[in-house]
Amino acid sequence: MGKKEGFFLNRLRAHVRVQPPTTTSHHSCSQEPPNAPAETKGRRIIVVVDSCSESKNALLWTLSHCAQPQDSILLLHFLKAKPSPSGAIATGEEETCDKHTTSKAYQKVSTLRNICELKRPEVKTEMVVVQGEEKGPTIVKEAREHGASLLVLGQKKQHATWRLLMLWASQARPLTKTDTVEYCINNAPCMAIAVRKRGKKVGGYTLTTKRHKDFWLLA
Repeated sequence: MGKKEGFFLNRLRAHVRVQPPTTTSHHSCSQEPPNAPAETKGRRIIVVVDSCSESKNALLWTLSHCAQPQDSILLLHFLKAKPSPSGAIATGEEETCDKHTTSKAYQKVSTLRNICELKRPEVKTEMVVVQGEEKGPTIVKEAREHGASLLVLGQKKQHATWRLLMLWASQARPLTKTDTVEYCINNAPCMAIAVRKRGKKVGGYTLTTKRHKDFWLLA
C-alpha cells in the first residue's frame, strides 16, 4: 500500500465504524465495579437522499460502515424552488402545490428513515426537506447550519464520453446539476464522501473525497 492510500485510509478510519473487541470481566461480585467511561459525543452525519438508487446505496454504506451508536443521521432531501413571476405574490394554488410537493418528498424520505430504524435502531435518525435555487450550495449551507461532521452523497457512474461532454458544457455554464457532488466535496465545511456501489461481479464501493478520487473499498 502506497503512502497516499495509507493516508486516505487513516483519515477514513476516523469516520468508519469499528467494532471494539469483546472482553470478559474477571472481577468478583465483592469487588467494586470499574468507573463508567465518559459519554462520547456523537457525530452528525448528513446523507443526501432522493428517489435514485445511488442515494439509497450511499445510505446503506453509511449504516454499515460509518454510523456508530452515539451518532445521529440526518436525511437531507433537496427540492428545487419554484420561481415566482417578477413582483408577483404567490397565490393560494401555488402554496398548495408547494405543500403537496413537500409532503410527497417527506413520504419518500420516511421510507429511507424506516430502513435506518430497521437496520440501526440504536442510531438516531432525523429527516429534513429543504428548498433552494441551487442544489450544491443549499446542501453545503445545511451541512454548515446543522454542524455536520460528515457529508455523504450518492454518485452515479459516468462514462468517459459523458465526462468529456460535461467538461465542454461546463465552459458555457460553470455550475450545472452534474457538478453537485463535486461542489459539495470541495466546499463542504466537513469531510464529504461520494459513494458509488460497484457491480455485483466486482463488489464493494468506490469512494471519492477532496483528496482522493475513485478509491475502491472492497467491503
